[in-house]
Amino acid sequence: MKYEISNGTLAIVPGEEEKSIIYEDDEKFIVDEVPFKIMEDSCKYFGSTYNGRKESARDILGAEYKVPIIVEDSDNLIVFPTTSPAAADCVWISLKRVKKIEKIDSTSTKILFDNNREITVPCSFRTIENQLSRASRLDFIMRMRKNK
Repeated sequence: MKYEISNGTLAIVPGEEEKSIIYEDDEKFIVDEVPFKIMEDSCKYFGSTYNGRKESARDILGAEYKVPIIVEDSDNLIVFPTTSPAAADCVWISLKRVKKIEKIDSTSTKILFDNNREITVPCSFRTIENQLSRASRLDFIMRMRKNK
């Protein structure tokens, strides 16, 4: 099954054996692709390449690593990585769906989504907070540019 990120996507979590666990509004299912491949395919589906989207985000934000990605630009569908996108444990989170984050301990954070679903990611609260901030800044800049 091929999967494209959409407004219903909450998170893409690495699973076992080159698979991904997809969290959507009321569903959780497994796809036979790693999260990074889903990211690449989703960017292509919406008319660009992952590398093109990454370079754009880098230029806009002045950031070099772990940049958020605008998967689809007409609706500012932005996802952000919890670690290096190349890492096997990288989780991708949909910015517009995050309602709240909570520190569990020094190495894990609970993410509560706008539909009250929640997941725990193996990442510090500070890292998730920074990634949320960076993705929000990208969203703000893109909205400002569109309104000019």
